[in-house]
Amino acid sequence: MSTPALVLVAHGTRSTRGVEMIAALAEAVTRELGAAQAVPELGAAISGRGARTGAPVVRTAFVDVLGPSPSEVLRDLLGVTESGPAVVVPAFLASGYHVYQDVPREVAESGHAAVAVTPAMGPDPALARIMAMRLRAAGRRPGDAVVFAAAGSSDARARQDVRRAAAMLAEHLDAPVRIGYVATGAPRVPEVVAELRASGAQRVFIASYLLAHGLFQQRLHDAGADGVAEPIGVHPAVVRLIADRYRAAVPELANIHVR
Repeated sequence: MSTPALVLVAHGTRSTRGVEMIAALAEAVTRELGAAQAVPELGAAISGRGARTGAPVVRTAFVDVLGPSPSEVLRDLLGVTESGPAVVVPAFLASGYHVYQDVPREVAESGHAAVAVTPAMGPDPALARIMAMRLRAAGRRPGDAVVFAAAGSSDARARQDVRRAAAMLAEHLDAPVRIGYVATGAPRVPEVVAELRASGAQRVFIASYLLAHGLFQQRLHDAGADGVAEPIGVHPAVVRLIADRYRAAVPELANIHVR
């Protein structure tokens, strides 16, 4: 089996910084997987064979707002690699409609038969560690109240993922966190900030459970908190997480390819 391509699927955004961040993330993942080829054991894990076959091609795709779509990227790969396998990694922090509906539909519409889809990027303890670091950088100190700010979703499974992610952050901080939503769902972030102040919190900080800068991140700065952490962004732990999702999917992909 040839080295599978990696298709990183993200939310579409009109934010230039958001698009640049996704491109930088894809580039960092390319370097991470390329470096793995220098180690025979890791190279074998990627290629599914003992021989090194080169670093995988990493492409980005988007759902909503802008393209290319996952189906377009997969069709393009199909034409270039002559049915070479591909791994789709959803760069989402919770598994909602995009993960359960959009991504499988896009894969089916592509006509590409040798595709494996990994679990979403989050929730994961690595993301909680990054969020804690971002909070410290924003000035949060032990004892300061924390609002866990997520985009929100109408999908109950996505809301459950957010609760799991918030619990991971609370465990890492060894402090309670309150969930607030930016766009979909209740309570909204400004409401939670106000409630914490009313309950006696002297300082309130917002932990951003967003991947990149954009409209949602901008809204957090208007929520009345003392500080807002940067989004998760490009971080070595995020790069390793995506690379690990990719490597774990390769054995499954080999079975798909054989069929």
